[in-house]
Amino acid sequence: MIDFQNKKVFKLSKGKEKNIPKEVFDLLIPGEEIAGYYSAMRDFVVFTNKRIIACNVQGITGSKKDYTSLPYSKMQAFSVESAGTFDMDSELTVCFSGLGTVKFDFSSNSDVQSINKLIASHVL
Repeated sequence: MIDFQNKKVFKLSKGKEKNIPKEVFDLLIPGEEIAGYYSAMRDFVVFTNKRIIACNVQGITGSKKDYTSLPYSKMQAFSVESAGTFDMDSELTVCFSGLGTVKFDFSSNSDVQSINKLIASHVL
């Protein structure tokens, strides 16, 4: 599992759905649909209608991957911080029961309000 206490997912940028690695689709359960894909270097995050899937690509070749599933049903609270004048990045902070706080940083061109609505529609 990704150690979210000591590692933030790097600046995530909106990715194209055609670039989602095919192995992600093997992780989905019946009725689960992808709602958003964000990538940073080799790591990426997929938002579905049921959970957040965070992938940490490891090693020199990148053949080893750690997929962490963060179900919306275990979320207790979340916060979205939009970009400002001097701080051009946005943040999503999520508190999970039994896991603690998870933080995702997004580049300035990411639509964090759509992420806010997505999570709110499944948590509230």
